[in-house]
Amino acid sequence: MFYVYILQSLKDKQLYIGYSEDLKRRIQEHDSGKNKSTKYRRPFRLVYYEAYQSKMDAQNRETNLKLFGRALGGLKRRIKISLNP
Repeated sequence: MFYVYILQSLKDKQLYIGYSEDLKRRIQEHDSGKNKSTKYRRPFRLVYYEAYQSKMDAQNRETNLKLFGRALGGLKRRIKISLNP
């Protein structure tokens, strides 16, 4: 399985969108500072993920969420309580 995930920084409340085949490992990498783009925004909490059987489907969804504000906006409306616990 391939996962598209959204992490929220507990430091600045900003979101990070990514995809991975191993979700648990990837989140640990973010929290341990192994990812340059998120190193200074940790710790994180997982707020959302989607599972795909196809790597291409996961990559396309990640790209869609990152590049098209409408897609991310729609998702934020669906998970608004999760984003503001």
